[in-house]
Amino acid sequence: MRFSTTALLGLASAASALTPAQWRSQSIYQLLTDRFARADGSTTATCNTGDQVYCGGSWQGVIDKLDYIQGMGFTAIWISPIVENLSGNSADGEAYHGYWAQDIYQVNSNFGSSSDLVALSNALHQRGMYLMVDVVTNHMGYLGCGTCVDYSIFNPFNSESDYHPFCLIDYNNATSVTDCWEGDNTVSLPDLRTEDSGVLSVWEDWITSLVSNYSIDGLRVDSAQQVDTAFFPPFQSAAGVYIVGEVFNGDPTYVCPYQQYMSGVLNYPIYFAITQAFQSTSGSISSLVNSINEMKSDCSDTTLLGSFMENHDNPRFPSLTSDLSLTKNAIAFTMLADGIPIIYYGQEQQYAGGAVPNDREALWLSGYSTTSPLYTFIASVNQIRNQAIYKDSQYVLYKAYPIYSDSTTVAMRKGSDGSQVIAVFTNLGAGGSTYTLTLPASDTGFGDGEDVLEILTCEGVTTDGSGNLAVQMGEGLPRVFYPKAQLEGSGICGN
Repeated sequence: MRFSTTALLGLASAASALTPAQWRSQSIYQLLTDRFARADGSTTATCNTGDQVYCGGSWQGVIDKLDYIQGMGFTAIWISPIVENLSGNSADGEAYHGYWAQDIYQVNSNFGSSSDLVALSNALHQRGMYLMVDVVTNHMGYLGCGTCVDYSIFNPFNSESDYHPFCLIDYNNATSVTDCWEGDNTVSLPDLRTEDSGVLSVWEDWITSLVSNYSIDGLRVDSAQQVDTAFFPPFQSAAGVYIVGEVFNGDPTYVCPYQQYMSGVLNYPIYFAITQAFQSTSGSISSLVNSINEMKSDCSDTTLLGSFMENHDNPRFPSLTSDLSLTKNAIAFTMLADGIPIIYYGQEQQYAGGAVPNDREALWLSGYSTTSPLYTFIASVNQIRNQAIYKDSQYVLYKAYPIYSDSTTVAMRKGSDGSQVIAVFTNLGAGGSTYTLTLPASDTGFGDGEDVLEILTCEGVTTDGSGNLAVQMGEGLPRVFYPKAQLEGSGICGN
């Protein structure tokens, strides 16, 4: 079904789009539409990631599994790009991921109809949840080599003059990054002249309609670093919603300046630091601490960044280590750091796929267990974050910082006195020894003789007469502390 500027106005519920400030309080569950859930409810349908073909996931399938997502405490979902993609198979597979657009005015029929997408938006809003949609403004997709593209098949942008001349990107050359093409000569990704006023105007009209038609609350923008930066302020203004851009780079001095042009970016520098710190017992905690401090110094607002440790472009963390304790530390750190936590579907089932395409498994093959160790763990961490925000709306603006670190341990504080979360992380792993870490009141903000709860074990601790907190570490597990007085009526650990 084709949609136009007015085609679906009135079909979606009248939900107000979130401001960037309101997005700070959300937590996002990222899913690949084709791999999350099927409309037929199957948990046995074949999906071989190596084949790189459509496996049957749909928007209706997502609707049917919203209880599963909301049960972990998530308030928003991020879905794959929704537009019509190239059809056909290739040595690079099919366009099941959604990043090879050919007609931006049609929805991808493999995922469902326009009405199905409206229904998903409505279902989320009826639950008080929000919809983030992935969009690709950098390129279109063509099955064939870069010098043999038939531009007439695209809608719009059906003229060669809408695109930069073919060349493959040299990432050591800044001009090449924005003007040359991603992809390869199997599936070409013709690079749009986003600096052209005509191209920009089409994108502005399109995104205004898309957001309105489907009551979209936020956007993730693919390949943001490959687009000229001047494109984003008018594009975001036309969208009228929060944007988080993909800038796939680990250097804060490269990534942070993009906040001048859009609300937020994915926090790749911290992603690399988290991975390096917790993927083994010899990981670098000091590098993680340095990265945290550098991001706070270089970025205009770390509280608007997207905090993640897995996604569809990077190997899953358990492919690097099978140690569940290390994985729990990495997940909790991601979720309790500054910014908007993003958990990639399958993390809750400890999926261990490696690099693309093996990190794009079908979730239905897990059976959607709600009792698996990481499902319940993620739910607990989301719950304490949500409680801290409920008790203090300024919690999300408080920039987390390390109050203690050594070669194996880092303690972080986020939140003002009275609603502060004190989290202690270690990379000693499941075989790690038991030890006691004493954190002074001057760092934690806890009072003399204050009752504090460790929310992952539900064990109560009382600070000493000077307010010092004795943290019992063991089995390489993280510890997360919160004032007990602030938990009444929360349901956390029976309170």
